[in-house]
Amino acid sequence: MSVPADPADIIAGLGRGLAVIECFDDDHARMTPTEVARRIGISRSAARRYLVSLCHFGYAKSDGRTFWLEPRVLRLGQSYLLSARLPRLAQPFLQRLSAASGETASLAVLDGHDVVYLARQGGTRLANAGFQLGARLPAHVVSVGRAILSTWPDADLDAWIREHAFTSFTQFTTLDPPRFRDDIAEARQASYALADQQLELGWRGLAVAQRNRYGECVGAIGVTMPVETLSAEKMVVRFLPLLRAAETDLRGLL
Repeated sequence: MSVPADPADIIAGLGRGLAVIECFDDDHARMTPTEVARRIGISRSAARRYLVSLCHFGYAKSDGRTFWLEPRVLRLGQSYLLSARLPRLAQPFLQRLSAASGETASLAVLDGHDVVYLARQGGTRLANAGFQLGARLPAHVVSVGRAILSTWPDADLDAWIREHAFTSFTQFTTLDPPRFRDDIAEARQASYALADQQLELGWRGLAVAQRNRYGECVGAIGVTMPVETLSAEKMVVRFLPLLRAAETDLRGLL
């Protein structure tokens, strides 16, 4: 929930400085001031001042032409992980869930059109399941994103779908908005969400919305496993009771 604020209390420069940090990604790891300015819609001179300031405070470096971020930027996300209650409280439940299922268990929240992974516990498999803390993925291709969206009112969900970019990752990725809307309606009815090879071939995820004691959705917990291990139906039968038990136990602390 955003906090109402008088425009006079807003430091616009802080927002632009954070936007400069956020505009760096895998495809734009090193950029000139001109490229940064183009990406966030400010002047080149302003972009350069922000970039030079980031270098001064240790958040970026430069070779005189291009700029790139330094590891110090991770302190911003680490501050959240260290101060937020949800990831800390969830970790023991994810550990038990992973131990009982033998698979990777994760907790994620929705941030705009992406899910962000805040906690995870790896299973016994030596496989590339799950994602590092802070990883972001489009919500339409992961079960945790679908589980969260299934708790939304119809009007909010429809607005989200209209604005979402349905990027393709595999031949199974849902790209048709009406079909995705039907998938979310099915998840709402069943009180769980399944994402079958939506993001990566050979992997399937199952998730339930995580609520607090007041019934508000605060995220989702899920498990990920290879598709050859169990059919989707057997995965639901085996793992859904474990997910629901973990969700219920964690809810009592939130």
